[in-house]
Amino acid sequence: MREFSSLIGVAALLVSVSSSNAADFKPAVVFDMGGKFDQSFNEGIFNGVEKFKKESGISYREFEVTNETQREQALRKMAQRGSDPIIGVGFAQAPALEIVAKEFPKQRFTLIDMVVDLPNVQSVVFKEHEGSFLVGMMAAMKSETGKVGFVGGMDIPLIRRFACGYEQGAKHANAKVEVIQNMTGNTPAAWNDPGRGSELAKGQFDRGVDVVFAAAGGTGSGVYQAAKDAGKFAIGVDSNQNHLHPGTMLTSMVKRVDVAAYNSFDTAHKGGWTPGIQVLGLAEGGVDYAMDEHNANLVSSKMRSAVDKAKADIIAGKLKVHDYMSDNSCSM
Repeated sequence: MREFSSLIGVAALLVSVSSSNAADFKPAVVFDMGGKFDQSFNEGIFNGVEKFKKESGISYREFEVTNETQREQALRKMAQRGSDPIIGVGFAQAPALEIVAKEFPKQRFTLIDMVVDLPNVQSVVFKEHEGSFLVGMMAAMKSETGKVGFVGGMDIPLIRRFACGYEQGAKHANAKVEVIQNMTGNTPAAWNDPGRGSELAKGQFDRGVDVVFAAAGGTGSGVYQAAKDAGKFAIGVDSNQNHLHPGTMLTSMVKRVDVAAYNSFDTAHKGGWTPGIQVLGLAEGGVDYAMDEHNANLVSSKMRSAVDKAKADIIAGKLKVHDYMSDNSCSM
């Protein structure tokens, strides 16, 4: 009985220590403009941190930025409350996160979609041009008019990277394809303007486009709705958006920000978090195209075989996709 009691005591102690560790671990996330249910980038982050919460039983603090001035305030408030690690969502948080990370050097920060070079910052970036190349191929092969479109959000080099990869992929599949491009605007409001997204898509349809790829955050919802209404095809971005309008969503260029967010919390909790730069492309599973029950009937076996061959060639280094951000040009 004494041995049994001792075992119970040890078990109770382990549970106590485990609970204490959980209580001491205080992760946080600052979502960017557009909200955590934007069905795109922010929502991908949300899915990742929610997965960690469900698996570990550990809650996280969160804040949804609604204007640019809140980024630094929110990050600093999280740090002051002892949160660690703190995830900053999106490239636009880089300046604020750099300031706050310097003020709190003993706390860990993960920045998703941009680089801040500090000893307590983990920067996770993606090879969006590789994933965009694949959906560009698919768009060109699906198009009956020989014209495909691209609607970007804020006109910045990152979104030009998407556009450039998409154009390269389209022309890889069909050298004669025409790619028509529009950007929504030059301010952060460009990420959350479905009405403008719809207008741009309709304008492209009027010019003969029958497949359009939107890399525009919440603005993309207007593009997808316009495609459905016009009987055209759309391509989603960041999260798998195939379910939004089954039958007209050809595919989605998925960017695994959910994995990046989950890994930040999980590795920090388990003691494996490291600072530095992580670059995730096709080879690392960081980007891809989405196939599921919602678009299975839209993608032929011939299309999928061609795209999968290109994917394998890119991973093997046999096929190079030019990165717009390497020199701000789009080489074919």
